[in-house]
Amino acid sequence: MNPVAARQGIISLKIKDAASLYNAYMPFLRNGGLFASTAQPYALGDEVVLLVSLADETERLSVVGKVVWICPPGAQGNRIAGIGIHFNDSSDAEVARQRIENILAGVLNSERPTHTM
Repeated sequence: MNPVAARQGIISLKIKDAASLYNAYMPFLRNGGLFASTAQPYALGDEVVLLVSLADETERLSVVGKVVWICPPGAQGNRIAGIGIHFNDSSDAEVARQRIENILAGVLNSERPTHTM
């Protein structure tokens, strides 16, 4: 049995407001992460480059991570199809995590459901 090599993909993610960012952010991951809506097939462990545009910011973030969550099309509860990407352990990922958490300050501990949990 040969292990399947992890694939790499690039996803451009435009997050229009703080509510959308809250729904996509995965603070329970050690380095943070984001949920990206996509119909493209990915497997757990695939490496993904996220190009993230946050709300009104002009600078786009580039963050590398691995797929740790998959929500297939047609999932129960009318969940949005996509993948959860855990940011890698890099300075770019740390900058992204800090910018996201600054935008979400005060709502991170909310009980509202998100796209992942």
